[in-house]
This record gives sequence, structure tokens and C-alpha cells, in this order.
Amino acid sequence: MTVRLTFQEAMSLLSLPSRSEDDVKGMRRFMSVRAAWLPGSDLKASEEVSVVVKNSIVNRNAFGGHVYCQAGMAAAQAMRESSYIQRGDLSQYGIHTMHGYWSEIGSTDRPFVYEVTPLSVSPLFINLLVTARQPLSPSTTGSGDYYTPADIEVSMGKICFSSLVSFRPPEKTYYKHQEPSVQSRFATILSSRSPMEWIPAPPLDIDFYTQNTPRSLVGSFPALEMRKVDMRSFNNGRPLHERRELILYRLLAPLPPDEPAAHVMVHAYEADRNGILMVVNHIGWGHDFGRVASLSNSIVVHTNPADAIMQNGGWWVQEVLIGRSDAGRGMLHSKIWDPKGQHVATCYQDGILRNKGARRQLTAVQKL
Repeated sequence: MTVRLTFQEAMSLLSLPSRSEDDVKGMRRFMSVRAAWLPGSDLKASEEVSVVVKNSIVNRNAFGGHVYCQAGMAAAQAMRESSYIQRGDLSQYGIHTMHGYWSEIGSTDRPFVYEVTPLSVSPLFINLLVTARQPLSPSTTGSGDYYTPADIEVSMGKICFSSLVSFRPPEKTYYKHQEPSVQSRFATILSSRSPMEWIPAPPLDIDFYTQNTPRSLVGSFPALEMRKVDMRSFNNGRPLHERRELILYRLLAPLPPDEPAAHVMVHAYEADRNGILMVVNHIGWGHDFGRVASLSNSIVVHTNPADAIMQNGGWWVQEVLIGRSDAGRGMLHSKIWDPKGQHVATCYQDGILRNKGARRQLTAVQKL
């Protein structure tokens, strides 16, 4: 039976002792306790997947959404442990925006170490810098996918991820507007079956894999139950910028309602699950993909923190738009809708796109 971690388990952090230089900067340090999820690992482990498909999976890179969201969780924990502001209830502050950048590949055989430093602090706006590194050598002291502080008592690698995370307290709403909800615009499709009757979100949402693996395969992706709505009837014949993908999702296990930052990071975690992979299918590279990798990702929360909280098992909706592709990159635009039709957040993900031909050409040039 496939073990699926809850969000709390996957994002577990250990607070590290302060060093003398940390206190001067107001820095807080944390390390991950569990291994990051490895995309494709559930296909390799499944008895329902052919050897041909398994042999095609060569990915050894950690899921980028893991370090992104764990960096956000480290920022939130630093907020709880700090005295960044002298008045006000820090527990009421929620993540307002997060802009993250990947600069090195992450590995699943060693922990991430996060350093959180305040950049600017005011009662209405707190902005933190979070960087992540990994040891240069794999874990040798952990048990299974658990890590211990001894694993980071070695030389550390370069910064592999950096991010800016802003926090704001709740405010009174003076005016609000949004477009018609995704639930109203696609009511006919969404009402054609119950959420659990749609297929599970594919472990790797690329045509080659979805057409050669059982559609009922749930996989081992942590934290969330995710279902993919069949949008083929809507998308057929439409240009890329008019197409849509809809993903329904809810938590595997409840998260504390008094930690709104964790709920925001769940939405970001979900949106990045197949993320930029979905662009590959729509541009026609589903059987000819070479390299797909995120460069940057942003989430903007439009509401007060409490509105991002996932409660009572309701189904949220990720509405995916294929925003732009050029210069060897593609952009995915996701709108996050709550069960009642409120547009809570927007994600923008930019990443590298290569088909097999482009990858061969690039390799040949690099060898010259």
C-alpha cells in the first residue's frame, strides 16, 4: 500500500540553535526532517506500470514545490519564534506574497537547511528573505527518509533556492470585485459528476505517461486528494490562451485553522504538483519532451489570511491557464478558488521547456 504523508509530515522542520552572527542579523535557521517527494517515484514503485515506462523515468531531482513551500513554512515559523514587531498578534499575520527562485537542483537524499532573515519590518508589512542549501554529501545518519542534525555537520552547497516572503495582518475590506467564479463558468462540466468520480491527478501529467499508465493510479503525492476534470470537450479547437485545466483538491488530513500561512502553502504545493508539465502537453510535446524545470514561482493572496483556510473537507479548484511560451520557457497561470467561488490567490510559474530535439542541439553546442 502506498504511504502518503500529510502536509504536516512532509513539511516537518527542526529549529536549529542560533549562532552569534545569527542574533545580529535576526536570522532563524531550520532544517527539513523528512525527504522531499520525488516526482515519478510512485510510477517506478507501482506494479501496474510497465518496465518500459519505468525505464523512461530518470528524474532524481526533488519536487521543487517542496523547497518552495517549506521555505514559506520556515518563514512562518520564524515569525512565531521572533519579536519582529513589538505589538500586535503575529499569529494573525498571513502570507501575502511569496516569490521564489530555483538556482540549483535539489536532492532527495539529504536535508534542506533554511535561513530566514528580516528585510523590512513594520506593523502592516513584514518582508523576509529565505534561502535554502543542502549538504554536499548524502545523509548517513538518518533512518529511512528521516534526517538528523548530524547530517548538516558537513560542508554545505551553494544556495539552491531563494525567496521573498511578505506577511500582512487582516484588514477591513472597503471594495471588492472578481470575475465570475470558475464554478459558475464551468458549471455544466463540473456538475456532470461528483468530485471523486473524476480521475486522480496523474503522477506525471505528460501525455506519454498518462497514456501508458492506469488512469486510476493515485500515486504517493503528499498532503492532498487531487482530481483532474476532463476538459477535452472545452479545449478542443481552442487556441492555447483560451484553454483551461481544472484540478479539484482537498486536504488528506486537517491543518490547524490558526496557522493560515500553512494553508497558503498548501495551495502553492498543489498548484506546483504538475505545474509547468501541463504546458508541455498543450504545446504538443507530450511525447517529445526533453527537459522541464521551474525557474521561478510566485503566489499572491488577494484576501485576508482566514479566507485561505481549508475547512470541512470542501473541494477547492485550481484553474490553470497556459499563459505564454517563448525563449525556451513557458508560463503557467493558476487561479485558486475556494469551494464557495471566491478567488483567493493567483500563482505564476515560469520554467524551462525543451523538447528532445532542442535538448540534443543544446548538448551538441555545449560539447563544442
